[in-house]
Amino acid sequence: MQKWYQILHKNTGLSPYVWVVFYILPFYFIFRSSSTLEVVSGIVMILVFFVCYVFSFLSKGWLIYFWTSVQIIISITMTLLFGYVYFSLFLAFFIGNIQNKVGFYTLYSIHLVSTVVTINLGFIMKNAQMINQLPFVLVSMIAVILLPVTTYNRNKREKLEGQLEDANKRISELVKLEERQRIARDLHDTLGQKLSLIGLKCDLAGKLISKDPDRAKVEINEVRQTARIALKEVREMVTQMRGTRLEEEMFRIKQILEAAQIDFQLEGDPNLTKTSLMTETVLSMCIKEAATNVVKHSSASACSVVIEPSRTDLVVKVKDDGIGIADEGACYRGNGLRGMRERLEFVNGSMEIVSDGGTTIVLRVPNVFKQPEKEAGI
Repeated sequence: MQKWYQILHKNTGLSPYVWVVFYILPFYFIFRSSSTLEVVSGIVMILVFFVCYVFSFLSKGWLIYFWTSVQIIISITMTLLFGYVYFSLFLAFFIGNIQNKVGFYTLYSIHLVSTVVTINLGFIMKNAQMINQLPFVLVSMIAVILLPVTTYNRNKREKLEGQLEDANKRISELVKLEERQRIARDLHDTLGQKLSLIGLKCDLAGKLISKDPDRAKVEINEVRQTARIALKEVREMVTQMRGTRLEEEMFRIKQILEAAQIDFQLEGDPNLTKTSLMTETVLSMCIKEAATNVVKHSSASACSVVIEPSRTDLVVKVKDDGIGIADEGACYRGNGLRGMRERLEFVNGSMEIVSDGGTTIVLRVPNVFKQPEKEAGI
């Protein structure tokens, strides 16, 4: 959580000090004065303003408000005595770099009001310097209004972009962690039981080889068969880990539906360019499950898949003209549909089922969820 005294943007770089180049300008206004006292006081104020300006960027907490207040007082004095209003631009830039919302609006309001009042007071006093530079004074007023807000919003946007980047990195790490855990579970479920069975049967065959050779041969054959089944399951699991493209899955779904004598129609381009491999794989698995349900339960004669991409989301609709779903609430209790919803939630997606003259399953996934293919495939 951000502390109350952490009000200044940390990465301002060298940009504040570039403004130091323009410190030569106030000397022009000062040396036009005929009073030695005014010239000396003006030089002192310029030096003090410079020191306060640097300290403002280096300080924390209430010292920032103190140095800024001194600068505002110097800016008002320079405007009234010498008609030099451009210190307000330095202040406007600095205030825009304050990140604390309360601190920003407080200093912004004080600076804006003091600048407007001071300029109007200068015109009322008929300050010749200000009247001669009226267009530049108006431009300075516009900058005092817009520059802090623009700088503040830019810094806020950069901060949010940094937080978004950190969140995406965190999501990437969580995706890899979840994938590792899934692989561990699959390996345990696929190999654990069968390797244990192989070990037991090998021990049994070793004991029977001298007592009952025929029974030992049977056990050895079962060990060979179990090993082949385990090898097949491992190969299937590795194939699934490599990821599935929606374009490839559409071809297989078409074959499944045509084999069940269900007309298939595809609307939209299955070649996705803005969707990560992880999201596309999850989407392909869900569509395959939906097509399987159409074949098993819908009694449909036609089925269509509609792909509707947008700037932020990808919507895929699987429609059939079957008997529909009598109890839409109970349908989520099935293992297949529940698994589809869980997979979609993993990639920040959602699923909706509509039963009206058939069944429509609406799958929605975000296009902004970008995951490098080499990580998604693992």
